[in-house]
Amino acid sequence: MVAIIPAYEEAERVAATISGLRRIEHVDDVLVVDDGSSDETSAAAFRAGATCVSLGRNRGKGGALNAGIATVRGYVLSGRWPMPDAVLLADADLGATAEVLERLLGPVLGGEADLAIADLPPQPGAGGFGLVKRLATWGLRLNGAHDLREPLSGQRAISWAALPSLTPFAGGFGVDVQMTLDALAGGLTIVEITLPLSHAVTGKGLAGSLHRGTQAAAVARTIARSRLAIRVPTHRMRRWINRTARTTAAGRRPPQ
Repeated sequence: MVAIIPAYEEAERVAATISGLRRIEHVDDVLVVDDGSSDETSAAAFRAGATCVSLGRNRGKGGALNAGIATVRGYVLSGRWPMPDAVLLADADLGATAEVLERLLGPVLGGEADLAIADLPPQPGAGGFGLVKRLATWGLRLNGAHDLREPLSGQRAISWAALPSLTPFAGGFGVDVQMTLDALAGGLTIVEITLPLSHAVTGKGLAGSLHRGTQAAAVARTIARSRLAIRVPTHRMRRWINRTARTTAAGRRPPQ
């Protein structure tokens, strides 16, 4: 099985994440896709024992994952790697906690699920009031996913057989929501597993606010474009986004 890490400016953390993944029994190879970083992400990944692909420019998380899947398929076709039973997607900033992603593999390798998603605990120091997560959850519920708790988690195990139903991935920060929507449309079995993972969080400063704003816009576009969401009253979505953004900017918690 292969683990894929999309990484951007993660020279300080990617090596620890690779080490954690390499401790997982079923992980045979770790592929890092350096998404146009200006730091030493590629060098750090290579020194940690990963196969590394460097993109010439930043393509966003979805683009990096698509490049990773294309690389794995190419290696399989050329005979460099055997065909994996599953792929494991992991963010570059998980550090040593990446090892616990092993628990995602059981349901997928055992044939009980096509897609297994890690449900992360609340992260200390996280900024914002959960605007993006609430938006993503709202969009998934409109499409019948009433019991999913973690719509934005990038920590996922996917059976190799299910990949054609989920790829190519959506670009940018909409990738995780779109993947879940595509899994629902394809009738795939989805499970969520709560795991004690930790990762770098965006704070409450300007940089964190800009990051969350970009992510929220990508998620909103993904929901609006979804073929499953064709019945969604988009004016209601816009009103909800605007109302929530105003209350967040004012320092209050968004409406339930």
